[in-house]
Amino acid sequence: MHVDRRGFLNAAGCSIAAAAWPRPARAADDAASRTRLILLGTKGGPSRTPTAIDRHLPSQVLVVRGVPYVVDCGLGVTDQVVRAGIALRSLRHVFITHHHSDHDLEYGNLFYTAWATGLTTAVDSWGPPPLAEMTRQFFALNALDIDIRIPDEGRPDPRPLLRPHEFTAGGVVMRNDDVKVTAALVQHPPVVPAFAYRFDAADRSIVISGDTAYSESLIALAKGADVLVHEAMYLPAIEQLAQRIGNGARLIEHLKAAHTTTEDVGRVAAAAGVKLLVLSHLVPGDDPSITDEMWSAGPRQHYNGRIVVGRDLLEI
Repeated sequence: MHVDRRGFLNAAGCSIAAAAWPRPARAADDAASRTRLILLGTKGGPSRTPTAIDRHLPSQVLVVRGVPYVVDCGLGVTDQVVRAGIALRSLRHVFITHHHSDHDLEYGNLFYTAWATGLTTAVDSWGPPPLAEMTRQFFALNALDIDIRIPDEGRPDPRPLLRPHEFTAGGVVMRNDDVKVTAALVQHPPVVPAFAYRFDAADRSIVISGDTAYSESLIALAKGADVLVHEAMYLPAIEQLAQRIGNGARLIEHLKAAHTTTEDVGRVAAAAGVKLLVLSHLVPGDDPSITDEMWSAGPRQHYNGRIVVGRDLLEI
């Protein structure tokens, strides 16, 4: 694997680049046809603390034929979409894996800021209940501002533009001419339901694990995928994390029951036969003592394919 001076990591059949770094201009037809994946936030958990590693909360965006599909909306997702060079007004689809605040806290704000930036077209959101009620309550919270801006700035009413779609079981949840999206139930107690998503486009298949313990249903969903973005927990550092945050014993119990160790991530990737494993939603994601080599050592015990340790604004 070669790292060139522009920050590209080139390996057989795969190109990876940090979206924030300078990149050469692409031909318009190539940019329009190629499916891109950009990691917007790679830290697991809802906390934000000053550390040497600046990771935003969980989110990623797939761009399929120029259309962005945002998966999860952790704190900071709106700014990260902008930093990735994606126009907010081009937003069309938002997927929520499950309802924990580090995955949905900025759901409404992402749409609202896109609307304030000039969005006039519909945005479809997808995820488990109570997504529709959350959407309704978000608009109720912001009704005063909405009712001021519509006449004062000549904007369309945003409320009909955000269209939530709820589901409680796995299967194909969305399909259009460019991509098919399939959901699978995963284990993330006590949150039920929680989903992983598979995006099948013409040129590649990408699976987002969401938050999960080791999951056979995720393995089935990810069979033969080009890219698996999987959450990862570095177990040796969990006790220090619990001491730093507090409520240590209970927090450790939750993390072990609801998340996947780096070793088990390797087992999942190997069983699914994926071509590229990307570690994200890193727990703990703000510990500078954990090197990329330490993150990848666990999966490497079981998985022989390519491994990338995620960082914010990394483009796959």
